[in-house]
Amino acid sequence: MLVACAGRGEGASAFRRFARAPTLPRLRGGAETPIDGGLRPSGEASGAGDGEGDGEGEDEAEAEAELEPEEAEPESELEVASRREGEGEVAEGEDEVEVEEFDLVVIGGGSGGLACAQEAAKHGQTVAVCDFVSPSPSGTTWGLGGTCVNVGCIPKKLMHQAALLGGALADAGSYGWNVPPQPRVHSWASLVENVQMHVKALNFGYRAALLSADVEYVNARACFESAHVVRATDREGRVRRLCAKAFVLAVGGRPRYLDEIPGGRDLVLSSDDLFSLRSPPGKTLCIGGGYIALECAGFLAGLGMEAHVLVRSVPLRGFDRQMAEHVVTQMEGEHGVRFIRAARPTRIERVAAGGSDEGDERGGGADAAGARRLRVTWDIDGVEASDEFDTVLVAVGRDAQTVGLRLDLPGVALDARTGKVVADEAERTSAPHVYAIGDVLHGRPELTPVAIQAGKLLARRLCGVSDERMDYDGVPTTVFTPVEYACVGASEEEATRALGEEGVEVRHSFFRPLEWALPHRPDNACYLKVIFERGGRERALGVHLCGPSAGEVVQGFALALKAGCTARHFEQTVGIHPTCAEELVAASVTKRSGADPHKRGC
Repeated sequence: MLVACAGRGEGASAFRRFARAPTLPRLRGGAETPIDGGLRPSGEASGAGDGEGDGEGEDEAEAEAELEPEEAEPESELEVASRREGEGEVAEGEDEVEVEEFDLVVIGGGSGGLACAQEAAKHGQTVAVCDFVSPSPSGTTWGLGGTCVNVGCIPKKLMHQAALLGGALADAGSYGWNVPPQPRVHSWASLVENVQMHVKALNFGYRAALLSADVEYVNARACFESAHVVRATDREGRVRRLCAKAFVLAVGGRPRYLDEIPGGRDLVLSSDDLFSLRSPPGKTLCIGGGYIALECAGFLAGLGMEAHVLVRSVPLRGFDRQMAEHVVTQMEGEHGVRFIRAARPTRIERVAAGGSDEGDERGGGADAAGARRLRVTWDIDGVEASDEFDTVLVAVGRDAQTVGLRLDLPGVALDARTGKVVADEAERTSAPHVYAIGDVLHGRPELTPVAIQAGKLLARRLCGVSDERMDYDGVPTTVFTPVEYACVGASEEEATRALGEEGVEVRHSFFRPLEWALPHRPDNACYLKVIFERGGRERALGVHLCGPSAGEVVQGFALALKAGCTARHFEQTVGIHPTCAEELVAASVTKRSGADPHKRGC
């Protein structure tokens, strides 16, 4: 039978004990049974084990009859843990802590983990979520909700919006608004305070949602102590031990630091710190060429700060190359972000005002005296150069938070290069009762909506109410740079590699949104291209847009690509005028033609 918990929230002693721990599920066939070694819906009789369990197909009466020791089959690890705990048997060095039993334990309280936990609870499972945030090297920590809510998508988008509003203020005069002539002044402190208030409200909402769903929230660091038991230790050193039939790893990732160079950890900040920084960062160097570095540099420049980006190789690696270079060109041009290309940072050091090699505290935020400036030295083809900054932000990648989880105990395999969890198409790891979702999963998009969708679908499969798996193809994404870049489907390079140059047709266009006409913004700042299969059905393979609200526009085209739209569908669709979205269906100039792609007229 399924193990039920009584009095959750009243402490470990309130948990009901059973003579037998729950049997571990094994993979069963049939459309009406759980797949992937899944959990059974609440109320369903216990079924067979997965090879580590205790026999096949026994019903509850048979299970009760097997309580006599001489008739019992070999115990599972869950059974051993429960028996040892009930008899007071404790291994050497192990605390005498009662084992709490659940159907599902989720390790990680980010978007994906929370979605998975709540979905499983909705279908009658007993669920616990273990979540713990280790402070960044600067000491920054945060509440429930993971990277997206606390130090990612949400605060980033709000600061991006703050920068866009600054641009709107600059344009207001051309629309007849009487804008004061004095320089626009932005309060970083007010922005951070308001952003953090919103984030804390979301933290509270997640806590309330778990309580409402009857999901046990364990604010403690979890690690496996055996294949089916995790130990969760909170900040005060208090320990809880949780066992379950299935575990979901949803621990996400954290920023990577430049440990190979002096000052690469102790003198820098990361995206973990920027959104709660009390003082404005001032002149900032963003080290890295990914979307985090470019987004942060973009909104800092929009808020009136001097922003530089140091890139070792190419910016926005993995995106369409032409679109990525267009983003950089726009950032360097109208938005004033300075790029240092093909550069390798070699050291970071503190300097006091006046350039002496003295300093007081960790870098991060400008002050009036400029006493916390940092000198960064880099190398370009053997030539050394340097400059001084108020803040250095590292955004050179993120590492999966698998260290310390003791994944060797359940037998979870990690990718040797990335350290991420290796799983199959059903998110099952090399341990049949352990699954992984979100950024910790090797070879999957690191996007919040992906983790949420995968988490919900996994929970439904584990509960036996669905067999649907996550479709990781055709996932749209947006880079929130000053001029946003959104895309879905194949890049031009990917399409060409797959079909050859003769098998690909690209329609493209430069255009200026009507909203930019009166302020006389550049007419080539926005660019789009739609990639089609040449010949055959002329399927749409990819949509790319660099322009205002690009993500809002491309979301709809993601649905069209998912439905298998073709060039003919684009041609037959009437656009909404005047909008940026209509440019995608109106684009007719092909790269192959060599004709001028700049739009003329309205």
